[in-house]
Amino acid sequence: MGERRFGEWVEVRVDPVACVAELVLDRPKAMNAISTEMARRISDACAALVEEPHARVVVLTSTHERAFCVGADLKERNSLSDADLGRQRPYNRAAYTGVLELPMPTVAAVHGFALGGGYELALSCDVIVADTTAVVGLPEVSVGVIPGGGGTQLLPRRVGAARAAELVFSARRVEAEEARELGMVDQLVESGQDRAEALALARRIAGNSPVGLRAAKRALRTGWGMDLRAGLEVEDAAWRSVAFSGDRAEGVAAFNEKRKPNWPGE
Repeated sequence: MGERRFGEWVEVRVDPVACVAELVLDRPKAMNAISTEMARRISDACAALVEEPHARVVVLTSTHERAFCVGADLKERNSLSDADLGRQRPYNRAAYTGVLELPMPTVAAVHGFALGGGYELALSCDVIVADTTAVVGLPEVSVGVIPGGGGTQLLPRRVGAARAAELVFSARRVEAEEARELGMVDQLVESGQDRAEALALARRIAGNSPVGLRAAKRALRTGWGMDLRAGLEVEDAAWRSVAFSGDRAEGVAAFNEKRKPNWPGE
């Protein structure tokens, strides 16, 4: 397994056998609060993952026992001038966009607090696995801002426009059971099992065609919000990108020969 640090607070771990990578938030003294520097390093790590040949699936995890990520570093924000805040904005956007635009499937492993920008990092993933200690929400209006890491766009796609409006406007924190009922998280597991379950899910996903996985994600993401006819055109384009690939040929051959596929990844 390869490990690489991106600054002090972000780590990428790659298991080349399972073809699963972990994007690890590791700022325990601040409960993974996202400072300008941490945002830059998340963006850098995502850029490296795009080029990582052994990463078919990425799992976003935290080393803090009581928090996935508490959101923006408000202590840092309190010291910024308006000009500083404007200069910081591109780095923050790049961090969230970096996770959102990873071409391979992504799974968030959430426990404890996942608030504001922390929850937006999870929303940027394809699947959210949470344990029973999870507390999620977008409380930004309570401190005079709005969600700025994709929350106003990603949450409605999960829970519907009216429910998202209530959650954003009220700024309330939602505990694990209700979050699962509302669709704010996808799987609920026992306390302390979020990372293990997310990695197990990632390994199952990674057993499938890497070409197929990326094309399926592209079709799912690009088709969001389109009418059915346009969405079907997106799906057809994605299908054509895999139909004549080496992975498709290997998948069919392995099925007929009753063996495990050896995906060429092309």
